[in-house]
Amino acid sequence: MAEPIRALRGMNDILPDEAERWEALEELLRQWLRGYGYRNVRSPVLEHTALFRRAIGEATDIVEKEMYSFTDALNGEELTLRPEATASIVRMAAEHSLLHDGAQRLYYMGPMYRHERPQKGRYRQFHQVGAEALGFPGPDIDAELLLMCTRLWNDLGLSGIRLQLNCLGSTAERSTYRKSLVAYLEKHESDLDEDSRRRLHTNPLRVLDSKNPAMQQLIAGAPRLLDALGGESVKHFEGVQAILKDAGVPYEINPRLVRGLDYYNLTVFEWLTDKLGAQGTVCAGGRYDGLFEQIGGRPTPACGWALGIERLLALVADSGRPCPDVYLVNQGVQATQSAFRAAEALRDAGFSVVQHCGGGSFKSQMKRADASGAPVAVIVGDDEARAGEAGIKALREEREQFRVPVARLPEAISDLLFGTGEEE
Repeated sequence: MAEPIRALRGMNDILPDEAERWEALEELLRQWLRGYGYRNVRSPVLEHTALFRRAIGEATDIVEKEMYSFTDALNGEELTLRPEATASIVRMAAEHSLLHDGAQRLYYMGPMYRHERPQKGRYRQFHQVGAEALGFPGPDIDAELLLMCTRLWNDLGLSGIRLQLNCLGSTAERSTYRKSLVAYLEKHESDLDEDSRRRLHTNPLRVLDSKNPAMQQLIAGAPRLLDALGGESVKHFEGVQAILKDAGVPYEINPRLVRGLDYYNLTVFEWLTDKLGAQGTVCAGGRYDGLFEQIGGRPTPACGWALGIERLLALVADSGRPCPDVYLVNQGVQATQSAFRAAEALRDAGFSVVQHCGGGSFKSQMKRADASGAPVAVIVGDDEARAGEAGIKALREEREQFRVPVARLPEAISDLLFGTGEEE
């Protein structure tokens, strides 16, 4: 027998029960994003490698170690499976002049790819939903993106998710700060771990993000970027905080928060939890006003975040397998035809219906109906079909079974589930 072929490490199959949880969450996310005026866009999962090198930064962990890149054997192009989507959305907006008629609120949802060591909450194929507000220069859009997240946590009944903020200032301010940071780190180079020494002259701000416990005292003594900010950057950051305070959103300023992508400026943020172990970041983002220019577009202010769907699902209490509203049992040639019409009428009225297929006795079908979790069974036999009626049986409470004309079936089900439940 041939050796079985299995899924790649870190790239997971999503089976029916779990996929139903994904679908429910994805639909909630779409409704929530539409409620803030965000419109869906969909970018290719494969892009030119140069896009990510230019946007994310050559000296980042993602570009150096984590991208799935290869040379196209047919034409020699350097291609990469997207490790994140913001660069792709900006490329799309610039290429298609999406901001010609004004600023845009856009969102995406889909898989990303990074060659990391798989662990809980971190996979090689992982999924994100992201919001990108393009063309908005002020602190109000930064705050809106954070208020959106607050509403989502409340809608999902999540607690213990805390917000950290920082301001990275302008490119010029970061350049000045970088010199003072490098000078400080060089004085303590012997105390730096291998990763930090490697970053010292390529991406020194990332040293501040080190999780090495032995580095924390050294990092705490480093110069603060917040102290190097000019008046405009401070005003922008204070504007974000004023809106959050007015809305009653608690937050903590973390002067060591720098994010792992080079395109950020001004506001950066992370939503964190202690419930996911080492993978504590649920949602993160910030402002990236220079990214359009980096990939060859016109100067355009922009801000956004990305949220990990796997991590969010891990936080959402498992409510079990979604149940249909109605399980429709039927037996007999005439009954089958009538059952299809009844099922479609119920779906037209907005009910979810599982119609029994494959035959079997009424007894066996009722066992299936009970196992489905549906609160109601609709029963159609040849007698009911000839009378133009259907039987209704409540499965989760003690009620007498009764019959109604098929034309009244949606109304009767609605009464049973949401009204008095009194049959006429």
